[in-house]
Amino acid sequence: MSYKIIGKYIKDLDFQIPNPKVFFSLSKDISSYKINIDIKSNQIKQNIVEVLTSLSLKPTKESTDKIITKIVLATIIEMDGQNYEKKEIEKIVLIDVPSQIYGEVRKIFISLFENSGFKEIKINEKIDFKKLYDLKKNQ
Repeated sequence: MSYKIIGKYIKDLDFQIPNPKVFFSLSKDISSYKINIDIKSNQIKQNIVEVLTSLSLKPTKESTDKIITKIVLATIIEMDGQNYEKKEIEKIVLIDVPSQIYGEVRKIFISLFENSGFKEIKINEKIDFKKLYDLKKNQ
């Protein structure tokens, strides 16, 4: 079960602080937001898959004044010529690829915040994608 990354690019990027009120409230209470990670995939052609890993912040309480943040990193992978079972492909897409590229997408996301004046942004350096995969499977 092997694959190689043949390309990566930012597919979508949304970073909006709508007004000064939101900027100042975020400065005081960034902990009212939680990190959301989502992974999707699209088969491009035989043995070529696009893995979309998105990282966003979502408010824990509903509010009309909130920041909007989302980055989607597309990773194009090529799997060797073997016929994979669905479960093997799932593990590559949901565990292996995100584990490999998470540091890069996290770095870009944090850079956006730091360059907007938020030096105290804390986003986990490591995510256990296998644990997330297992949790989702057991639901």
